[in-house]
Amino acid sequence: MLKRNIFLWMALVMLLSCNQSKTNDAKQIIEADNNWKPKFDQKLPLLGHRNWIVIADKAFPEQNAEGIEVIKTDENLLPVLKYVLQQVNSSGHVKPIVYRDKELQFITESQAKGVTAFRIESEKLMKMGKMNLELQPQSILHDSVFTKLDEASKLFKIVVLKTNETIPYTSVFLQLDCSYWNAEKEKQLREMMKSQK
Repeated sequence: MLKRNIFLWMALVMLLSCNQSKTNDAKQIIEADNNWKPKFDQKLPLLGHRNWIVIADKAFPEQNAEGIEVIKTDENLLPVLKYVLQQVNSSGHVKPIVYRDKELQFITESQAKGVTAFRIESEKLMKMGKMNLELQPQSILHDSVFTKLDEASKLFKIVVLKTNETIPYTSVFLQLDCSYWNAEKEKQLREMMKSQK
């Protein structure tokens, strides 16, 4: 009887351990997904002029290019976009040139429920007064963005933050530019260099 009770007790302990292990495994997966912010924060100081950050919808394809790194966020697109814009804005070394899919402007509510609200909210994010953001997104065809990414990935790192967004053509593409130098200053510099020859 004692042996049988010990055996039953051991079996119960093993069963609970297995269940706890499964719970811990599931927790690790969730925690790994929630670790996207620290991962992104580590990457941002390394990114600079000509790098890209893509805040992608759920169907954004994994690509073969070596220069593309994908981080799964397991969040909706707008909160990820907001966080990324805040971090880029406060970085001090880069500013974004924003591209949006032209197709998004033409999708109707009957085709994709929630698209109208998404457009309104994403436009608000581009003009956040607290962050001194006045971004003017450029709308280009989806395939044109992929051409730009393909070209850039041959020389420069692209970080893709994959979200759970299921409204089509909602991905936001940030081409990074230097925040402390601009095209006008570059032009002046080149003219000065030319005149010194």
